[in-house]
Amino acid sequence: MTLNRVFILTALPLLAACQDISTAGGSVPSPFIAEVPESILEIAAPGQNLNALLIDPVDGCYTYQHVGPVENTMLPLRASNGRPICTRVDA
Repeated sequence: MTLNRVFILTALPLLAACQDISTAGGSVPSPFIAEVPESILEIAAPGQNLNALLIDPVDGCYTYQHVGPVENTMLPLRASNGRPICTRVDA
């Protein structure tokens, strides 16, 4: 095998890693709730990301995306009194 072929074979994975991996259809739909109810916005404590909310399927409580310096984490959305905001009441 010539030196050129060895170089090309070793460079191909690096070139493939640099390709744009965007979707063919355009934008990817957001996993977050599009329209947050006004009542949730009123009772949520300040300092939480209200643009990135999900409902946890396990307990039915709202969570928000906290963007940290190392990773993004879903945290419980809290009311001003510190209690979690949920869609269903515990039995």
